[in-house]
Order: sequence, then structure tokens, then C-alpha cells
Amino acid sequence: MDRSSYHNAIAALESTSEEDDEGRGKSRGEGLACIGDGSEEEGSGRKRRRARGKGGFQRPLVETASTFRPSEFCSRLLPAENKPLEMVVLRRSKELVLRHDHRSIARHMLAADCQVARILDVSSEVEGQMGVASGLELVTLPHGQQLRLDLMERHHTLAIGVAVDILGCTGSIEERASTLNRIIQVSLELKDSVGDLYAFTALMKALDLPQISRLEHTWTALRRSYTQTAITYEKSLKPFYQSLYEGTASLPPVVSVPVLLPLLTLMERPAVSPEGLELWETSDQGCDIMLRHLEAARGMAHHAHRYTQHALRALEGFQCDEDLLEVFKTDFQQRLLWGSRGATVNQSDRYSKFTLILTALSRKLEPPPTTHTQI
Repeated sequence: MDRSSYHNAIAALESTSEEDDEGRGKSRGEGLACIGDGSEEEGSGRKRRRARGKGGFQRPLVETASTFRPSEFCSRLLPAENKPLEMVVLRRSKELVLRHDHRSIARHMLAADCQVARILDVSSEVEGQMGVASGLELVTLPHGQQLRLDLMERHHTLAIGVAVDILGCTGSIEERASTLNRIIQVSLELKDSVGDLYAFTALMKALDLPQISRLEHTWTALRRSYTQTAITYEKSLKPFYQSLYEGTASLPPVVSVPVLLPLLTLMERPAVSPEGLELWETSDQGCDIMLRHLEAARGMAHHAHRYTQHALRALEGFQCDEDLLEVFKTDFQQRLLWGSRGATVNQSDRYSKFTLILTALSRKLEPPPTTHTQI
């Protein structure tokens, strides 16, 4: 994205011309409001197409509704109505994942992420609505708020789904250790092979949740049965994960989807977050950390086309399993975790209730030690 395009986008959003004062027209796309005059839809559409054809700047649209619509989601795996965490669907999802190797799983996650982040398969119509060519540019602009919120929702939902994958192993400790091994191996593929740092941080976030990190017997079984994986996680992946949030990481040679979450959180974090304080709010280097993330966002927007090229390269020869791809779609995960009714409930309520569910599942698997009060 060149500087002139960026400044044109900002100028269009801040424009207070007489046309804007006369009224704002509704766009054809659901949940989108056009920034500009209130002329008829067909006329404005023709004007936008003529402007694009002449190489002129087209005023972007402000999205006012999430692209995730779980109540309208046509699923290959879910019934029309489902309860939260239906065992049949959980089992089917796990079977689909186990059918693929670690690299294939990582590539399916990359494909799903690129669709949500609008890195690949962005139509000319969507480009016109965004005012830029990539979602990686849009997230840095004022009218990219809804995409930022969607990406935050997807990241947290994916992390919860991974935690459920681990805590749902109610059999032997070895079964849970095997699941941990698979998730760590997929994380390694996301980092080193396909360069999807957004999904990588979601998986690492899941492993770092207190409900997962407290499973001492499970982690001990991982170290015993999958020693190299445990070493890789502790000595390589965890330090890299930490450095990503500090803004000091040495990035892999190829990155298809950047880390994103620090920028999204900086721009959209609510006053009270269910996840507690952020790194830059507790570190002595907080200002430096924030500035590094903002500078990285500037470079990300400027070189958005490179991420598209890297993603295309990572997905060359990709054999897509549509059922597995659905498992990694946010609409599916929302329906699976909260049910067809609960998926549309207020986000903070959904998150807080599921935190309690994860805590209960974790304590059931490995009860906390009982303490005896000495008299």
C-alpha cells in the first residue's frame, strides 16, 4: 500500500463535504454503510465502478456487522440445531484432524485464516468496499474496526477450541499427552513451514491457559513419551511466542499471516478485558513495546502484497478437505462451543461462562491437591 493511497483513505473517511451532510446511503451488502452521499444504490454502484475503471479513488464502506453469522451457517458437520459441545460432533471433528498430518492441518488453518483476514481470494467488489487491496491494510485504518473485532473473536475462539481438544480427552493421561504433542507439532509447522503466526499464537495461547498449564501429570507424560517435543516447546516455541508479543522476535524467512493480535488489542481492547492486563501495561518497557508493534503494523500494511505471495506459495499443491476446513471456520467453532442458541449471545458472557467450563473440566481431569488445616 503506497503512502498516497493510505492518505487518500484517511482523507475520505474524515471528509465532511456537503454531500456527506445531505445523507448517507445504505449499501447493498448486509451490515455495510457507505461513507459518502445518499444517492441511489445503482447510481452509486455505477459511479464506483467508473471510478475504479479510471484508476480513481473509491470511497470505502464501513462494516457494521460481523462476517461471522453462526445462526445462518450452513454446516456439513452440524445439525440445524445443536447443543454446546455435542459429543458426536466433537468426536467427528477429532477424527477429521487425526486423519491428516501436522503440515496438512497447518495448511488448512492457513487457508481459513487467509479467508477471514482477506489475504487471499479477495474479489474486486470487496476491494472496492474496503478501499484497499488486502485486509492487512484494512486493519490499520479507521474503517477496519469490524475486521479487527472479527480477527480478535476468531483468535480467542480458536484458542478455546484447542483447550477443549485437550480437556476433552477424558481417558488416559497418555491420550492427553498425545494431543499435546500433536498441537505442539502443528504449532511448529505454523511457525516454520507455512508462516501463519496468527494461528501459531492462538495455539500457544491455548497451551498457556491456566486450565492447561496446571495439568502437571499431563505435561510430565509429554516429557516422558515425547521428550523432543517437550524440549522444542520449552526451549524454542515459548520464548519465540513471548518475543512476538514483546515485538523483538526474529521472524521466520517466510510469513504468510503476521502475528496481528498485539495491534488488534492496542486498537480495540475494551477498558475491562477478561484476559487481564497486557504485556505493555505491566512491563517497564511498555511504551517501547507499543511503538514496536505500531511500527510493525506500518510495515505490514506497506508490504501486504508480500504476505499474499507467501500464502499462495505455502498453499501450492494444497489438497483441501472441505470437512476439515469447516472445523477451522469460526462460525463452526462458535456453534460447536456455545451451541446454536448460545453462539449469538453477548461476547463477554460467552467468554466468561466458558472460562468456568474450562476450569471445571481441568479440575475434573486433575483435581487440585487437598490441603489439611493444622490445628
